[in-house]
Amino acid sequence: MILVVGANGMLGRDMMTRIGDSARGVDIDEIDITSLESTERIIRTLRPEIVINCAAYTDVDGCETDVEKAMQVNGEGVAHLAMASREIGARLVHVSTDYVFDGSKGSPYQEDDAPCPLGVYGESKLAGEMNAAFNPDHLIVRTQWLYGLHGRNFVETMLRLALEKDEVSVVDDQIGSPTWTVDLAHAIAALLMTGHRGVYHAANSGFCSWNEFAQEIFQESGLPVKVKGMTTVELNRPARRPLYSTLDCSKLEQEAGFRPQPWRSALKAYLQIRNQITY
Repeated sequence: MILVVGANGMLGRDMMTRIGDSARGVDIDEIDITSLESTERIIRTLRPEIVINCAAYTDVDGCETDVEKAMQVNGEGVAHLAMASREIGARLVHVSTDYVFDGSKGSPYQEDDAPCPLGVYGESKLAGEMNAAFNPDHLIVRTQWLYGLHGRNFVETMLRLALEKDEVSVVDDQIGSPTWTVDLAHAIAALLMTGHRGVYHAANSGFCSWNEFAQEIFQESGLPVKVKGMTTVELNRPARRPLYSTLDCSKLEQEAGFRPQPWRSALKAYLQIRNQITY
């Protein structure tokens, strides 16, 4: 049995679908990963062979003001999962982020590049990576710019704004790879099936700016919305963002035989499915 923690979230629900009958999902109503007692009780009772942690506090700006919550969920929570899974001999899979890097490298980040987070969110996620190692049998999968059917995300924000405006301003100096949660779930499954451990990067292939991503969303949706450029400095958000945090996913392809599809084709598939559900 594979236990998915955070099963009601955007990634968690797609992960449950990908795993199928062998999956058992839990969320905040059953498990509080910030509590060691709660975490141990669930894992000792269910005794899964694999624990996949999809739970996280992902409000990047919110982390700057609620440092304690960020560290409890993204850092200490992973330590609790690692200790509890180690105790029963289960493997721990932890989902991390490109925000562990500062974006100054100028080329795609590889798994062994030195982390250097710019803000609390990245610091808390890096703490989670380090804490995952409490269980020697662990797999860390870094990803970025997630969107999916089951949670708030950039694609849905743009589509909502298109109903209200005919022009939007989107930053054009942050570069990354938009990643569909369905493809990330497939990447994680591929790593599990091939028995890999350690750190891997998984994101849809290719890269763009948030501005280009927005343009593609509107174009694929047939929406006549003009997208203006702006800088990260002009946006003036509380948390600093890495400007170039593209992830090199060649290790995933070479060792697990899985290559996520290009981000444009993933977006097209997502919008088609979304429209079928919506209409």
